[in-house]
Amino acid sequence: MQKQDEKTPISADISENSQTMYRIFDFGPANFDMGERSIKILGRESKIYYTNSLMDTSILVVMMREFMRLSNRNEHVSDVFQEIKQHLVHEQVEEIQTIDDAVDRLLTGRMIVLVDGETSGFSIDLRHYPGRQPEEPEVEKVVRGSKDGFTENIIENSGLIRRRIRDPRFRSDLIQVGLRSKTDVSLCYLKDVANPGLIKTIKKELQSIKIDGIPMADNAVEEFILKQGWNPFPLARYTGRPDVAAAHILEGHIVMITDTSPSAMILPTTLFHHIQHAEEYRQVTISGAFERWVRFIAIFGSIFLVPLWLLLVQDHLLPSQLSFIGPDKKDFHIPLVVQILIAEVGIETLRMAAIHVPTPLSTALGLIAAVLIGQIAIEAGVFVPEVILYTSVSAVGGFATPSYDLQLANKIIRILLILTVAFFHVPGFMIVITLTIIYLSHVKNLNTPYLWPFIPFNPTGLYNILMRRAMPTSVLRPSIVRPLDKYRQPPKSKPN
Repeated sequence: MQKQDEKTPISADISENSQTMYRIFDFGPANFDMGERSIKILGRESKIYYTNSLMDTSILVVMMREFMRLSNRNEHVSDVFQEIKQHLVHEQVEEIQTIDDAVDRLLTGRMIVLVDGETSGFSIDLRHYPGRQPEEPEVEKVVRGSKDGFTENIIENSGLIRRRIRDPRFRSDLIQVGLRSKTDVSLCYLKDVANPGLIKTIKKELQSIKIDGIPMADNAVEEFILKQGWNPFPLARYTGRPDVAAAHILEGHIVMITDTSPSAMILPTTLFHHIQHAEEYRQVTISGAFERWVRFIAIFGSIFLVPLWLLLVQDHLLPSQLSFIGPDKKDFHIPLVVQILIAEVGIETLRMAAIHVPTPLSTALGLIAAVLIGQIAIEAGVFVPEVILYTSVSAVGGFATPSYDLQLANKIIRILLILTVAFFHVPGFMIVITLTIIYLSHVKNLNTPYLWPFIPFNPTGLYNILMRRAMPTSVLRPSIVRPLDKYRQPPKSKPN
């Protein structure tokens, strides 16, 4: 990896600047989407550089017309930059002092203009990144609510949030990450609400990233910032919905948008942020609370249903009234724990196969798995019906988990519980649960306790987790983000 050299200043000799730009970009067939034009501006030789693939060419035509109007003027001006800026219809014009700044801005879709005799140039923002139209995210669909979602375009994503937060104190700080990729990363927050210490910490972590590029976008940034290691539980919440991102910004969180990623990262978050869904807030209060509790039960079942069933059957802990739950010993020859592990691996394989094949084929894949594999495996004696039943219910509970990352973490814990139950019975079951809770209680996400408000205990926060609070009663922002302004609306005891 090459080290960053000192920045090269813009020369007053336009031919020298042209040679430098040619040496960097090798204009021509080797760089077909990079453009260069020679033109006279205010009677001086000038060079215009642009990137066809990252800009709006229709605006480029308008800019060229504006420059043509200035081409025949030969009068002396004291400030070329201000003179040109006053005659341009485009407002996003920025003065640059070095070749390095010109290169960085050119590679982000801006037009670069260098004028002979001037030791500074200027860039015009004509960015228009290729991408798809905003559409509802596949994993966060709602019955009633907005159907737009983030795309791979950081400019559009920032606009989707700003459309929902029309506050002059809303900030969208842009930082470039990657020595070669120079990927744009935007931190979105409310200046008078978000904790300045948290903002400073995240910016420091981003600026300390020294790598050639981050083609995997936000996931690579997360690994640098949060340093998760071997912890399977997700520390950052991802969302593809701008309304969810805006709601968290209003609470005092920081939302990180990474260019080329169709999701935004919410920081900081706790375990309980990953079990919330936008659908709960699109329904009336009681319906939203009902959906939340059903989701809690599904997540709980996805972790503990199969291990508990194996524990009760294996250790003969079932009372006579519930003996029908366990299989008859004469019905199977393969140990139950082996059957369960085969079923778990089979379900995970089917899930991966469904992702990798086109949608019409995934439907056929599901029918093959259900009819041929499942039914025939039972008739052949490979599985007992109870194993298929409970592993399937557990899998459905996992699919009901809003966060895909949390779903995978719960699956790992479930398999660990199954193995410990098989070898160590009740003591192993209790030890794994206890060690998991102790471990998660010591996990901190940007100095935020991961199990808050359960550990440390916060009654108000726990109530908001268990119950879907109505918006008129939501007066305070979550204390865990340490907001500068803790009130979302004026308290009743406080005059308006």
